[in-house]
Amino acid sequence: MEDDVFYKELPKVELHAHLNGSVSVQSIEKLIQRKPELNIQQSMTAIGKGQRRTLDECFEVFKVIHKLVDSQEDILMVATDVINEFAADNVKYLELRSTPRAEKDTGLTKKNYVEAVIKAIQQCKEEGVDIDVRFLVAIDRRNGTEVAMETVKLAEEFMLSSGGLVVGIDLSGDPTVGRGRDLLPALEKARNSGLKLSLHMSEVPSQREESELLLNLPPDRIGHGTFLHPEMGGSQSLVDRVVDRNIPLEICLTSNVKGQTVSSYSQHHFKYWYQLGHPCAVCTDDKGVFCTELSQEYQLAASTFGLSRGAVWTLSERAVDCIFAGEDVKQQLKQKWTEIRPGLLKLPESKENLL
Repeated sequence: MEDDVFYKELPKVELHAHLNGSVSVQSIEKLIQRKPELNIQQSMTAIGKGQRRTLDECFEVFKVIHKLVDSQEDILMVATDVINEFAADNVKYLELRSTPRAEKDTGLTKKNYVEAVIKAIQQCKEEGVDIDVRFLVAIDRRNGTEVAMETVKLAEEFMLSSGGLVVGIDLSGDPTVGRGRDLLPALEKARNSGLKLSLHMSEVPSQREESELLLNLPPDRIGHGTFLHPEMGGSQSLVDRVVDRNIPLEICLTSNVKGQTVSSYSQHHFKYWYQLGHPCAVCTDDKGVFCTELSQEYQLAASTFGLSRGAVWTLSERAVDCIFAGEDVKQQLKQKWTEIRPGLLKLPESKENLL
C-alpha cells in the first residue's frame, strides 16, 4: 500500500498527452449521453487491462473519440476534465497536445478548437487547480505540407496572444502515413518563430531515413523514439546525434506495449536510454485509451527495471528540465520538488524496490 501512496504523491511532469486520447471513462460516458444517436459504447474508446491492439486499430479508436468530441463545448469539457484528472494524480506541470479540427456540422473551426483548450486551461487556473498547463498545437502528418503550414500559422498566432500558454508544435498522427520530408518547411517555420518542437520519431521500424532528416532540425524533444537505437533496427549514428544534442525522449510504456510497437515492458527501449544516462520523461501518451495514469507509468518503470524510490524521484525531478515553459517556471517547479522531497522519501520502501 505504501508503494501506491508513494507513486500517487510523487510530484510529476507530463509531457506527452494527446487531449482526445486522454479522455477518461467518466468523461466518455458524459459524451455518450449527449450523443446517443451515435450508438457508441465505452468499450469502443479504450484498450483495457491485458488487451492489445495493432497501431492501425489504435488509430480507429481515436476516430471513434473524435465523433464524440466535435464541438467547442465538448472540447472545453474534456480539456477541463483531463486537466483536473492529471492534477488529481499529482501532476504539477502538463503539456497537452492536440490537432485542431474543423467540423461543419457543429460550426467548429480550428481557431475555436484552440480557443476552447486555452479557455479550459485558464478556467482551471482561476479555480486554483494545482497544475501548470501548456498547449502544443499538433500537426497531423497525413494532412500534408499545406495544412501543416496553416497549423504552424495558427500556433504562431496563439503563441503571441495566449499569454505563454501555447509553447510548441507536436508532429504526430499515423506514422505509416505521410512523409516527414514534406513537413520540414512547416517545422522550420515553427522553430524560427520561437515555437518548441516535439516530434514523434522512429515510432515504427521503417522511419530511419525520416528520423535522420528530422534530427537535422533538430527537435527539442522526441516522442517515443522506439526504433532509434541499433538493438531495435536503428543506428549508432542516430543515437550519437540524439545524445550529442541532448534531446530528451518522451517515454510511454503502456502505450507502446498495448499498441504492439514494443513486445513487452522488459523489452522497452526506456532501459537502453536510461542506462546511457540520457534524459527521459515518463509519460502516458493517451491515458484514457490505454487505461493508465502517470503514477502507474512510474510504478511500471520502477517494478520492471528495478528502480529504487530515490532513482524514481530523480527521474521525475529531471523531467522538469525537459519542459517547454521558461526558466522561471522550471525554477518554481524545482522549488515544489524540494519542498515535497523530505516527507515523501521517508515512506517505507517495499523490498523489491531496494535495488
